[in-house]
Parts: sequence; structure tokens; C-alpha cells
Amino acid sequence: MGLGRLKALLLKGSNPADFGEYSPSEHGYLFEEPNFEDLEQVDRYWLEEPYSHVTILRREHDDYYYHVTEPELSSYEKILFRDIREIIHTKLLDASLKGVKKEDLLKHLIRESVSNYIVEIEPILFFKIEYYILRDYLKFGKLTSIMKDPYIEDISCNGWEKPIYVYHKRYRDIETNVVFEKRELDEFVQVFTQKGGKHISKRDPLIHATMPDGSRIQLTFGEDITKHGSTFTIRKFNEMPTTPIDLIAWKTFSPEALAYLWLAVENAKSLLFVGGTASGKTTSLNAVSLFIPYKAKIVTLEDTREIRLPHPNWIADVTRVSASGTTDDIDMYKLLKSALRQRPEYLLVGEVRGEEALTLFQAMSTGHTTFSTMHADSVETAIRRLESPPINVPRGMLDALDIISIQAQTFVNEERVRRNLMLTEIIGIDTSTRNIKTTNVFRWDSVLDESYRSGNSFVTDAIGKFRGWSAEKVEEELNKRRIVLEFMLNKDIRDFETITKVIHDFQTNPEKVMRWINLDAWSKLGERNRSRTGSAVVT
Repeated sequence: MGLGRLKALLLKGSNPADFGEYSPSEHGYLFEEPNFEDLEQVDRYWLEEPYSHVTILRREHDDYYYHVTEPELSSYEKILFRDIREIIHTKLLDASLKGVKKEDLLKHLIRESVSNYIVEIEPILFFKIEYYILRDYLKFGKLTSIMKDPYIEDISCNGWEKPIYVYHKRYRDIETNVVFEKRELDEFVQVFTQKGGKHISKRDPLIHATMPDGSRIQLTFGEDITKHGSTFTIRKFNEMPTTPIDLIAWKTFSPEALAYLWLAVENAKSLLFVGGTASGKTTSLNAVSLFIPYKAKIVTLEDTREIRLPHPNWIADVTRVSASGTTDDIDMYKLLKSALRQRPEYLLVGEVRGEEALTLFQAMSTGHTTFSTMHADSVETAIRRLESPPINVPRGMLDALDIISIQAQTFVNEERVRRNLMLTEIIGIDTSTRNIKTTNVFRWDSVLDESYRSGNSFVTDAIGKFRGWSAEKVEEELNKRRIVLEFMLNKDIRDFETITKVIHDFQTNPEKVMRWINLDAWSKLGERNRSRTGSAVVT
């Protein structure tokens, strides 16, 4: 009997086998611990318990190695696995997904196919087969385990038969034991381009897309522009949005600096987050945007979805690039022009780098509050980029921008960290020299790894005049916001929903929130802080 005939018989339906759920105590472990010989094991933790874990090894010259361990298949078991997978693939072509969860359908087909298979399959092998089929069909294939690692920020593939590299929050850039063969790499690139709603081919081999979990992926296909085959780079999506409390806990911003930004955002001041690659610009923009009044109308414009907000009156727009590169493209400039007709109170643009920046500054000049990011390493560089081609913002429009946040990825005690280097205000244009006048309100001290108040704020002065507040009242408002942020930090309130609720409750009923956190006790703490730091801290 030929293989095709055999498989045809196996496709006949029957009652699926009931193996139950996998239990290590009942069925045994799916893999044995690998032997790393003389390599030092630095760290080890589960990625998807009990199916996969990672071991961090130290090699020569403090070179770290990231070893993923998954269920083991012998040569014979691999043949059985390929057969079962082909049978399931054939069944899926005829299956209807209407009203059925994909995982439930796939699990049913796995059990049915194993029941009909000519060889009896032991439970432990069944669970291995189930793991790999669910991994490959519904998750991220070979990258599934790495994508589950909360410490991984970036994943890079430099071609076929080359090890995957990751950026680990603790161990930085590390080589892994995960490798793609040529055919499976091309298939991976094509599948995840399609899942991102785009098309990739040798004619159009460069694509940016969004993965099913929200991660950003940049892909190249074939060997025309990357000589060792297809490549990809993934910027991992954080399931829980970053909050202002995270920024304080990471020491990216100080509580005083975020209290200042809180007051500025509430009072419709425009912000630009500036920094190099992976400096945390979009992360900070997203976190600071939680200070936007809850029911304000917001429009966000991005190439790939990164900004996530809890606000109900929010329109999230993304650009669209057609496969043929025709006028069907919807670029940032078109999105921005359309967004302005929607009369947003707050307009958030993921990144400015072209002609859309001029329209953005025109929007600022006509009263729209805007937040955005840009690649630059200083205020001076940012201004030069804004004034130069292809952006070409006239100098007279630049004073519509209120605050520039300069961020960088740097080192503190040999550890790579992200820091806000300074918060700078644009206070106008000198009428005689036409130079842009700025003032630094907060600076980061690299020696002490602390942020301090370095100058007076024209933004808070303007807010005080607009609101009819005295200078003392402005300082009181800043101090209240600092106290609220420090309270949440010290009480380890880190979940997104609770932090959002506290911020929005404060905006509607600040007295209630201050009573909740015991204002008297925190005022005493504030007095102690002021006595230690003097005028360097907002009080």
C-alpha cells in the first residue's frame, strides 16, 4: 500500500483519542536537561512551563549564550510528527472555522489524527506532537519560546543557518541556539508578512509589519538585498502598557519631572520626545499620554501600532502601504491632513521625519496640542533636522512647540539603562538674532544618576497665568502630583488600570485622592525631601 493510499485511509473520521491534559507527574517530562559540559550556568527560568525553558550560559571573555530547551523528538518521532502534521494540514483545507476557536479545532484534529494513525502513539509522544503543532500553527513557530521571555526586547535573524540574536534586559546582546534553515526562514518571513496584512516578494522585498501580538517586525525576503537570505528584526510588544510609575521605577524620569509633565499635559502643552534608536521615545510618549484628560478627543497616527491608551474618545490611525506602491498608499502626511479635519484636542504622531512635520507644526500653531517623537541626540540637532530638508519647518513655527524631552540609552554601573537627559522648553525667538531661545528645566546628573531641577519653567508660569493661579498655587499643584506619583511607587501600585484610575480620579476630584493617600503624612515626607535637596526639587 502506497503512502498516499495509507494517508487517505487515515483521513477517515473516528472518535478522537482522549489523552487528557499533560501532567509532568503523570506522564513524565517532555525533555531531559541538556549537558553544558564546562560552561557556567548563569541563569535559568521557564519560558512556557512545563514545555520550554532558557538557560543563560557564560562562555569565554564573559560572552553569554542563550539556550532554549524544548520537547525532544528522536529521529523516529520526527517522522511520525511529520506524518501527523501532513494529515492535519490536509484536514484543515476542508475544515470550516465558522463559529469554532482555532485552538479547539486544531486540538480536536490532532487527537483524531493520532487515533487513526497506523502506529499506536504513547501519551508522552502525543503531548510533544501537540506542543509543536500548536506552536507552529497558532504561535510564532521556532520563536515561540523566545517571544514568551519577558526579558527580551529585540530578536534578530541575519540569514539562514545563522543563529538568532536577542537583546536581553539583563545580559544585553546574546547569541541563541535557535537557527532557521533556508526554506523554513523564507516560509516564516512570508507567513508573518501575511499575518501583518501585507505582501512580500522578490519584487517588493522590504516590509515593515505588525505581528499578531502587536510586536513590530521588519523583514527582507530572498538574497537580492541581503546576501545570506531572508532576514527579520522584531521589536517585542509589551503586553502591559508602560505607565508613569514604570518610568520612575526605572529611573528614566524623576517623580518631580513627571509631575511637571503631568501639569503640562493636562494644560495642553505640546511635547516632542527626542533620542536615538531604542532610547525609549515612544515608550515615554505612551506613558506620559496617560496624563491626558480622560474624555479628551485624541487621534494617534502611526506606521505600526504602538501607542495604547485607556481613553474612550480615541481614534487610532495607521499608515497603509499597498503591494504595488501606487496612489493607494496612505502615508503619514495623508493621515495627518485627515486627522486635522476630525478636530482632535490631542494629536499624537508616532514619529516625524518628512513633510508631515510641517503640517504638524501648522497644527500646533493653530492651537492643536501635539505629541510626537523624532530621532536626534540634542535640542540643537532636533531643531536643525526640523528646519532642514525634507522637513523644512519655518523657524517662526518652532516656538509653537513647548517642551522637548531628550532621551538616551546609556550606562550606569556597567548596566545599560534609558534616561531622560533633560527637559527643555522653547520660550521664543530672539527678535534681533532670530535665534531660538530655550531653557533647561530638568537635567540628569550622570555621576549621581539623579534628575534635578536646573532652571525656572516658563511653561508652568504660563499655566499659572492662564488658570489664575499664584506662584505658590502652581508649586502646590506640582507638589500634589509628585506626592501621588511617589505614593503609587512606594505602595508598588504598578498595574495599568489602577494607575490610570488614580490619575483620572485626581483630575476630577484631587481632594478625594489626596485624602486617600493621607496628605498629612506625605506632606511631612515632602518637607523632609525639601530640606535635603533644597531648591533643586519642585516643591
